Parts: sequence; structure tokens; C-alpha cells
Amino acid sequence: MRQTARFEVKVLKRPQTEELGCPVEVRRHPGARRLTLRVSRTRRAVIVTMPVQCDLGEAGSFLSRNIAWVRERLDSLPHPVPFCDGALMPLRGEFHRLVFTGQREPGRVVQRDPVCLGLPELRVSGRIEHAGRRMRDWLFAEARRDLDARVVVHARHLGVAPKRIVVRDQATRWGSCSTTGVLSFSWRLILAPARILDYVAAHEVAHLAEMNHGASFWALVARTMPSMKEAKGWLQLYGLDLHRYGPAERG
Repeated sequence: MRQTARFEVKVLKRPQTEELGCPVEVRRHPGARRLTLRVSRTRRAVIVTMPVQCDLGEAGSFLSRNIAWVRERLDSLPHPVPFCDGALMPLRGEFHRLVFTGQREPGRVVQRDPVCLGLPELRVSGRIEHAGRRMRDWLFAEARRDLDARVVVHARHLGVAPKRIVVRDQATRWGSCSTTGVLSFSWRLILAPARILDYVAAHEVAHLAEMNHGASFWALVARTMPSMKEAKGWLQLYGLDLHRYGPAERG
């Protein structure tokens, strides 16, 4: 197994970072030969990578010289939508309005109210300060439930068996399959239309038989998910937008 080079991560605290309104991470990487700068589109964070011999002062100066470029990239990103009372967010591809009730209610912590007129509501009971976390936990559970069901279907169809399923807050991948048979998925798939979650489940299940992206692999995905091209195209066009939504404290 190839070893990944270790790097040190620090959060840069300078006047420029306060003006940008987003975290700035400085990564001292042994493989870096020069200072580089990028903006994470999913995490809405600025990342400065520098050689080990550089110090934080050099990273700060480098950021200052390129601050206009950073602002331009940040301005082009979709505006984040935190989980808060009145926010609009998709669930299985359909937009809902969040309602933080501020009081205990019988039944589930989060209840879907179809509402006669207007958007359906997701009503989150309990204290307001915990509502964002409760909403996130509920979405994790909903994603796990849907993914469990679709993985079972695709695994049975392809004659494979995953070791276990994990749902995480993955920033760079919608799903992954380990060499030990563990399937990992992003909880944000529950925000997308059901066919998109279904496609990612089929994709990772197919990796249990083919740990590559060759012709045989795609043939397996197509066998269990005939509409895979449409779903794959949807993710390429609209997937980034799903990263807008999250708890208010998320960086």
C-alpha cells in the first residue's frame, strides 16, 4: 500500500482572513516546492500549501499578494445555507422549509409536514440552540436508511456483499469503496433526487467486484443502474450545490 506524505495543517489568523469571512488553512507539505494557493469549493476555505522550510509569515504575505484573486474565487461560489429557522433546503430533491419549533413535541425530533399551500416543512422540535445539530443527525439517519436499502438491492443484483456501510460528511467524494469491502457515502446524497443516491450506491457496490473504472466496471454499474448516465450528469452539473447546506457552525 502506498504511503501518503504527511503534512502539517495550521489555521492562519490575520486581518485578511477576517475580511474574507472564511477559514484559511496553511499546509506545510514535504513534497511542496513552492507556495501555492487554492479555494476549496466544497468547504469554502482558502488553502495555502508551502514547503517545509517556509514559515507562517511567508504564507501570510503570499496570501496578501493574491487577496484579489481569492476574493474573486470566493465570490463565484454558491452562497452557503446554514440550518436555521426559515431556511430552504432540498430533501430527496424536493425543497422544504425548516421550522425550529423551540419546544418539545410528541413523536420524532424531525417531522415532515406536507402543508396545504406552499413548500412542505421539516419541523425540528426541542431547544433552538440544538436544532441545527438535530437536523444534521436526522439527515444522516435518513441517508443511512436510503443507502442501506439501495445497497442491498444492487449487491443482490451483482452477487456481491459489502462488509459494512458508513455515512460521513465527505467533502471530496460522494462515495468510496475500500479494499476491505467497506462502503462510505456522503450524507448529502439525501438532499439530491432519489435516483442520484441510487446511482452512487450502485457505483460503489460495483467496486466490490471491480476496483477500477474500466469498461468492465461501467458495464456492472449499467447492469444494475440503467439510467446511470443521466444521474452521473446530474451530479456533475448540480452536485456542488449540495455542499451549500449544513449546520451554521460548519466552516
